[in-house]
Amino acid sequence: MAMRVVRTIADLRALLKPLREQGQRIGFVPTMGFLHEGHGALIRQSAARCDATVVSIFVNPNQFGPGEDLASYPRDLERDQSLCLETGASVLFLPEVAEIYPTGFQTHVEPGSLAEPLCGKFRPGHFRGVATVVAKLFNIVQPDLAFFGQKDYQQAVVIRRMVRDLNLPVDVVVVPTVREADGLALSSRNTYLDPAGRKRALALSEGLLAAREAFEGGERRTAKLIELAKAPLAKVDKVQYLELVDAQTLEPLKGVVNRTVALCVAAYVGDTRLIDNVILAPSPEEAGLNVSLSPQKS
Repeated sequence: MAMRVVRTIADLRALLKPLREQGQRIGFVPTMGFLHEGHGALIRQSAARCDATVVSIFVNPNQFGPGEDLASYPRDLERDQSLCLETGASVLFLPEVAEIYPTGFQTHVEPGSLAEPLCGKFRPGHFRGVATVVAKLFNIVQPDLAFFGQKDYQQAVVIRRMVRDLNLPVDVVVVPTVREADGLALSSRNTYLDPAGRKRALALSEGLLAAREAFEGGERRTAKLIELAKAPLAKVDKVQYLELVDAQTLEPLKGVVNRTVALCVAAYVGDTRLIDNVILAPSPEEAGLNVSLSPQKS
């Protein structure tokens, strides 16, 4: 089907109802827009595995804290529409804030302990906003599969737990991080970086990939892996956190790595906050993201 653009929940449900009645598999990629090839990878995965793919663009005000970049968050709808069309989206959902949060809105999803470490420690309320809007979007779209990027690793873990805890009938698929040729993880916020800042931002991936290389070479000492990831971070302006955590519980790991873990970093280059991570799995059969997060239906 040609890509359709809809702006209301009623129109989206009317469009998807006959597809669902025909037994078509519906994929969903929720985004905040200013799409890049990382989003493109999610849409392509959905298009390959589903009969119809819904992409939403909604800059969710409830996941931004005071002083964060809600007003200045980059937007380019024309480019976004082109990328959606090129990568196989069937439907582009563009709701206004009032459509998602009607007057008097007061019901929220509390994500629990998984939202407390890492980004949650520095962005109070962020994952509450994420969990709430994703739950609403899942209810609106009612997808069979939903696709998220590994770069926002804690977000993926929180959403998977929410789906499990609330018995939501959707399979969450986590797609590996897409990187530039030099290793920089693709992010909508990369557009904030000037050339010098972009070069310094490589410190995040440089350290993570060095730690991963050492891990693949047999290094299992937590302290050594963190040391390798930390060394290049002298180039950034501020390191918010660098932690090696259990891939499922997000609890910090000490001693030696004996299970699948995530090495996660958040740092500032100028005023731009960047995050990145790598997954370290002790055995090849555990290396897949779906194993490290939770079982996934085919």
